[in-house]
Amino acid sequence: MTACVACRDGEPLGFEFQIAFQPIVHLREARVWAYEALVRGAHGEPAFAVLNQVTERNRYKFDQACRVKAIEAASERFYNADLRLSINFMPNAVYEPAACIKATMTAARRTGFDLSRIIFEFTENEPMRDTAHVTKIIDAYKEFGFMTALDDFGAGYAGLGLLARIQPDLIKIDMELLRGLDASAPRRAIIQGIVGIARELGVMVLAEGVETRAELDALAPMGIDLYQGFLFGKPGIGSL
Repeated sequence: MTACVACRDGEPLGFEFQIAFQPIVHLREARVWAYEALVRGAHGEPAFAVLNQVTERNRYKFDQACRVKAIEAASERFYNADLRLSINFMPNAVYEPAACIKATMTAARRTGFDLSRIIFEFTENEPMRDTAHVTKIIDAYKEFGFMTALDDFGAGYAGLGLLARIQPDLIKIDMELLRGLDASAPRRAIIQGIVGIARELGVMVLAEGVETRAELDALAPMGIDLYQGFLFGKPGIGSL
């Protein structure tokens, strides 16, 4: 793997943060399937307090630091070897996939965290400057043995067009589509359509941001197994 300038240069990050974990549950198997790593401030401040400090100059360093810190925290806290770790990453912070993954793989080897247990999430809500580059990143990550996920599906900059080009292992349906779906036939129809498309493509579906039992009762008959949201557990710092 060759190194890029961004891997070597740059100023210190300039702020501290920590990792919180939110459970992702497999409803049919009645177990926690994974945890998503979420940033929080050094004193528990919400994510936006951290993300507001990310700039073009420190974006790469922040992205790398998040990956390493998440793997280190997961290796200490995950209570069995079946739990997966979902990490958000910024496609616009990845210059060369093979070079920019080095710190992640080093952290995984050092902590004994198997690469196949790591899911990299990228979001539709970040502008895609170059979808061909995003495709290159996803293909490279799959070759390295990672799982990939498209977050906030159904909102943002890409949608079905990106899914046609890239088939991640998992799509996470945007929570705004889910809100109030128990009382909305159009929302249920759209979500059922997404589930059908994903099934045809061999992509798993996760319902994100589920907050009420009514929402869950409307989703479960659609054949969705994976869920995340306050109904199942809030992000927690410290022990799981």
